[in-house]
Amino acid sequence: MTKFIERPRFLCALGGALATLNALPKAVPIIHAAAGCGGNIGNALHGASGYLGGGYCGGLATSSSNVAEKEIVFGGEERLAEQIANTLKIMKGDLYFVVTGCMTEIIGDDALNVTRRFRESGANLLAADTGGFLGNSYRGYEIVLETLFKEFVPAQAVKDTQTVNLWGVVPVQDVFWKGNLAAVKQLLHQLGLKVNTFFGEGETLENLRNAGKAALNIVLSDSWGVQPAKVFSEIHNTPYLTTPLPIGPTATAAFLREVAQTLGLTAKTANQVVSQEQARFYDYFTRLADGYNDLDFQRYAVIVADSNYASSLTAFLGNDLGWLPEVVVITDGMEEEKQGPVLERFNRLRKEIRPLVAFDTDTASVAKYLAKRWPPNRGRRYYDSFSPAFVLGSLFDKDLADDLGASHLSISYPISNRVVLDRAYAGCSGALRLAEDLLSQLVGTR
Repeated sequence: MTKFIERPRFLCALGGALATLNALPKAVPIIHAAAGCGGNIGNALHGASGYLGGGYCGGLATSSSNVAEKEIVFGGEERLAEQIANTLKIMKGDLYFVVTGCMTEIIGDDALNVTRRFRESGANLLAADTGGFLGNSYRGYEIVLETLFKEFVPAQAVKDTQTVNLWGVVPVQDVFWKGNLAAVKQLLHQLGLKVNTFFGEGETLENLRNAGKAALNIVLSDSWGVQPAKVFSEIHNTPYLTTPLPIGPTATAAFLREVAQTLGLTAKTANQVVSQEQARFYDYFTRLADGYNDLDFQRYAVIVADSNYASSLTAFLGNDLGWLPEVVVITDGMEEEKQGPVLERFNRLRKEIRPLVAFDTDTASVAKYLAKRWPPNRGRRYYDSFSPAFVLGSLFDKDLADDLGASHLSISYPISNRVVLDRAYAGCSGALRLAEDLLSQLVGTR
């Protein structure tokens, strides 16, 4: 029997591609898809990502061919060419990028060939096949990166040993992507490095175009962005490092030392930055000590998030906050062959904080995994209650928290019960914000 996804936590490949392009400075996406695709995706991206907004030439202002019955019967390439010409005339951008939907892929429209004709006339235009059936949002992100690395970033024979590229944080799917990229970029600056994040604060397309000069690509994920890193390595001869998103003082120290070692920087340089970051973190964090003990802030935790956040949050809760992670459900719908590196992160945790880990996209399944780890009361007079508890997940997981009598914080897509601007959870500063947000939920009803 075919499995369906109940309350999905991601969009299709087209949605991921559009989210990625909307995060790229002065990039103008052009959708070649059926009428309604752009509007539905725009609403989903805006309403489920902390009220993101449309961005530059995005959202409901996104250019689209809106193919209908005529094009589906006779082909839509002519309609696409018309839309490209009109977009180049009306919308001002530094890069134009055609992305395709399921219907135009099914009828066989050759969007790449259509855009090639415009490029031969001097248009700064790219295209990629992003039909929804190719995967989910994460794959759409990767497709855009691979296309940029192949066709937009020129090869550079000479590398700058002080420059690195940073990706793996998927725009919109990580609702806090922009703040997280800024936080990690600041950490790397303290190592004396120049950093291209492509989608972060103050980035330009020129930074992306010069990405071939980088001495190292840092992928903040074991799952997403690794394939583009391999493509980049093949074309630009640049090595890459995969490492989890650092959250908290323990993970931040490990991240800084790993990057320094990979680039051949001195251990003294890394240790100085680690000492500064940890000193600042604990200077603030120790203020919680009295309240943590007197008010019993320790909690059992359920984490429902994608693979980029799941292990990082678990490690922070267990290693730094003193909580007890019990169940982690990873929701990004990855293939089984990608699960190994993710599980390895959990296997490295101390046995005392190692949770039950499951890969599942269905919201209703979370309670089943919790019941497996922590059997519910079956009419017994005495039993171990899963309390006090906390659920870190998306808006979808608020119902589970209510059923458990637990507190809840939305930290993973979709999020429509919080407004997110420059919030970040990466690094030591981000971990302080996360601790504030978590513990504020505990005292908010006092």
